[in-house]
Formats: sequence, C-alpha cells, structure tokens
Amino acid sequence: MTRIADNPSPGVKEHLAGEKVLLRRHAQNPTPALRAELVGRFMPLARRLASRYAGGAEPFDDLLQVACLGLVKAIDRFDPGRGTTFSTFAVPTILGELKRHFRDRGWSIRVPRDVQERILKVEKALAELPPRLGRSATVSDVAEKLDLTEEEVLEAMHASQGHHSLSLDVSPSVDGEEPSPLRERIGEVDLGYEAVEYGAAIAPALAEIPERDRKILHLRFVEDLTQREIAAQVGISQMHVSRILRSTLERLRSEADPDAVAASDGGRAA
Repeated sequence: MTRIADNPSPGVKEHLAGEKVLLRRHAQNPTPALRAELVGRFMPLARRLASRYAGGAEPFDDLLQVACLGLVKAIDRFDPGRGTTFSTFAVPTILGELKRHFRDRGWSIRVPRDVQERILKVEKALAELPPRLGRSATVSDVAEKLDLTEEEVLEAMHASQGHHSLSLDVSPSVDGEEPSPLRERIGEVDLGYEAVEYGAAIAPALAEIPERDRKILHLRFVEDLTQREIAAQVGISQMHVSRILRSTLERLRSEADPDAVAASDGGRAA
C-alpha cells in the first residue's frame, strides 16, 4: 500500500481520506511509526494554536512543545468511530494543554485562573494591535478590543509579572555603584524590634511601679495627654506629675541599660 505521505501533491479529498485511514489504523493498532506520521500531518495545526499565545514571556518553542504534547494526546485518545473530525477533537485538547501549562508551570506565584486567562488575552492584543494601529497600543485600546475595563487590563498587565521571579541573590548593576545582592537593596530597619526588646527589659521594673505612676505613664505616652491634663485627671499638681514622670523614666532607663546610666552618673560625678 502506497502511503499518502509519499505522494508529493495529493488532492484535498485524497489527503483527508488518507488522514482518516491513518487515524483508523492507529486507533485499531497504535504504533510509534503511525503516531509520528500523524504528528507530522497535524503539526501545522499545533503550530497555529501555539502562535495564539506567542508574544508573551513564554518562548514560542516552549509553547510549540506543549502544543505537540496536546496533539499526541489527541491522537492517542481519538475514536474515529464517533464520527467527529479529528481537528474538532484535537483543537480543545491542544488548547487545554496550553492553558494548563500557563496555569500550572508558567507562574512563579499563584494567580487566579480568570486573571491568567485575561493575561493571555491582553498579551495577545498587545502583540496584534500595534501593526493595525501604526503605534503602540494603549491601555484603553486593549480595553476596547477585549471589552474590558481599563482597571482589568492594568490588573492583568501587573499580574503578568508573576510569570517569573527574581532571586534575592542576584546582583543588578546600578550606575556608579558596585553590584550587590538585591536583598541588601530592599527593606528597611524595623524599629519595632527595639521597642519589643525595650519593653521586655523594663517589664519587671514596670510591675513594681505604683499603680498611680503607671497610670501617669499610660496617660502621657499612650493617650498622649499633656502634663496639665494628666494633673487634672489624677488630682495632683502639674509639677508633681513632672517629678513622677522624670523619676519613673530614670528608673526604667536604669533597668533597660544599667551600663549607660552608670556611665552617665560617673560623668556627672567627674
């Protein structure tokens, strides 16, 4: 039997009939040779579907490889006896494999599925619009084409950065500076840690302070009242409030850093 693939210029009907014969033979007795021949015949279909998602962060060769995987799955699962054409069966199978690739392996962070789908549409529109418009596409151009709001387009463009992550150990070059790891260029000192340590250091002394003095500290440093307002609440003079605050703070300071207090006392004695 002469294979249709050996005929350099078969007619359309003969070509389709040959595909049906190969698909029926593969369904009845699958072999690597038959699968390879069918993959070769339907490769243009896989390439066309992969090109729908080209232009984004994923290399086209990777997309084509995923599409080919979907094509092989479609060939192995196709049942000619159901009367459906192979293309009708294969297209959703290949597209499903491409979408699964983006959903499961193409993201460094978890992005909701509906946002992933929107990202693919936005990236496709950004690739198609410039030749048609003769300029770079704006957010409003993309929103109009896809019937989305500008906020939805911006969300998709921002979320698309989740395709790839950047290691904190990389050393990006900065003009006029020596390259250093990214982890040394971001973040800031959290002064809250010092407050926690200071609070733990003074906790024993704070527990021994009379209740009235603790209330005065609370009114001054938590409720941010003035000494005059505190005096009115507690029922003592403003000068008395001032003396209590000064003596209490000195006591707490000595508990938190006794070495500093000792050095300060030594300096005054000198």
